[in-house]
Parts: sequence; C-alpha cells; structure tokens
Amino acid sequence: MRLIFFTILFVTIASIQAYSQDTLKYQLGKNVLYGLVIEGDTILMSSIDEVFIFPKRHFASRGEKRRYDRLVRNVKKVYPYAVMAREKFEEVNVKMGTLKSEKAKKRYLDQVEKEIKDQYEEELKKLTITQGRILIKLIDREVGETSYDVVKQLKGSFSAFLWQTLARLFGSNLKSEFDAEGEDKLINEIVIMIEKGAL
Repeated sequence: MRLIFFTILFVTIASIQAYSQDTLKYQLGKNVLYGLVIEGDTILMSSIDEVFIFPKRHFASRGEKRRYDRLVRNVKKVYPYAVMAREKFEEVNVKMGTLKSEKAKKRYLDQVEKEIKDQYEEELKKLTITQGRILIKLIDREVGETSYDVVKQLKGSFSAFLWQTLARLFGSNLKSEFDAEGEDKLINEIVIMIEKGAL
C-alpha cells in the first residue's frame, strides 16, 4: 500500500515538474511574456487589447458631416458623466450592501446625492436637451440599467415617476435603452474610439 502511495506521489510530482519546464517567463522591459515550449520550439504568448475597425466615414453632404461632428462633440462632452455615474453607482451598491438599517441607507443616499449635486449640478444644467438624451443612453450603456431603473432602485418608485414625468416634459425618456447595434450604433462607435484614444 505504501509503495503504491509513493509511486503515485512520485508520478504526480514528476508530471508537475515536467509541465513547469515547458512554460517559460520572459521579462521584456515592463512587459512580461510567457513562452511555451512545443517540440523544442519556443512560442511566445501575449495578450493584446481588443481591436476595433470602423469603416471610413463618407458623408453625402456638408450638413451630414456637421451633424456627425456635432454628435462627436456631444458624446465627448457627456461621456465622462456616464463613466462617473457608473463608478458612483458601483460604489453606492457596495456601500449599501454593508449598511444594515434603512435609516443608515437613506442617510447615505442623501449624502451621496448632495455630493453629486454640489459637484455636478451647475455643469449638468448647462447641457442641451440633445446632450441630456445622449447622457441618458450612455448611462444605460455604462451602468447596464436605464436611468429610470437606477433612480427607482436608489430613491424609490415615486421619485422615479416624478423624474420620468419631468424628462417627458422636455421630450426625453429616462427609460431609453442603449441599442449598440441599432439606433445608437454611431454613438457606440464614437464611445469606443474615445475609450481607445482615437478621438
């Protein structure tokens, strides 16, 4: 019995040792590359960022070019707010999970709301209606939930209803969903180019 145990242990250790000799690690400056030895050949492995290729834009008229340039300008202006919304939403969700009482949660939400208002209210008031609509869509893209659902989750149904009513008065809809393959395809391309540093 002891012989079988030691034989299995030896085979296991030997196979681990043999496997570890096939994998190599190379340091090239700040980058670390891994190499795999297959039948005497060393193959270096590296992960690269996802590559996006968009077609070159051709515009039928100057008006179409101006509309595209305006869309790029609007997306560049509101995208940082959508990223901030995602980060703040994640932070709030983590913190809310640690709070026990409803009173503590409400106090925390009121504090966060005040901080956001103090920091961003004046800037957000200056957004155009079009920029506001784009921001609503980008929040859905970044957070994964519509603006209406975010407000409902954090502040309740009644508050979400009031904000939705106000948005509808100005021709917007907090329930707007981001459609990356449909009507929001151009916005999605612009956001990807911003993220990759191409814009």
